[in-house]
Parts: sequence; structure tokens; C-alpha cells
Amino acid sequence: MSIIIFLVIGLIAGLIARAVVPGRQSMGIIATLILGVVGSFVGGLILSFLPGGEPFPSFNAAGLIGSIIGAIVVLLIYIAVRRRSGRTA
Repeated sequence: MSIIIFLVIGLIAGLIARAVVPGRQSMGIIATLILGVVGSFVGGLILSFLPGGEPFPSFNAAGLIGSIIGAIVVLLIYIAVRRRSGRTA
């Protein structure tokens, strides 16, 4: 997969995750991109544990959904860590 496509999918996953999770996330476009890329790795890891799942599947609907789910998980962890450290999200 091309690195450009990977970054675009990561950005889309990050934007969707930020839209789904309630509250205000003070993140710029680069932080959203990083959120989506890390979420893609987490989503690929989650999908690899499912029966018949392959680690980091090629680009398909399941991979995109896994990326979005992974980005949501990463965003929720990020919000929890920021709240615990005393910063407001």
C-alpha cells in the first residue's frame, strides 16, 4: 500500500473518531493524522485476534472499520490520560 493512501486513510479514521467521541478534543490536523495512523495499527492488531483475521489486512471495508475502531480506542485512552494528568481535554 502506498504511504500516501495509508496517511489519507489514517486522516479519515482520525477525523471520524474525533467526530464520534463526544467532547472537545483540542487537536490539530497533524495530531489527528497521528491518531488515525496509530489507530490503524491498533485496529489491525484487534482484527488479527478475530477468528480468520490476518494481521494488517489489505485495504478493504473491514480494514477501514478496524482503523476507525482503533482510532476511537486510542482517542479514548488519550482523553483519559489527559484528564488524569490534570489537563482539560
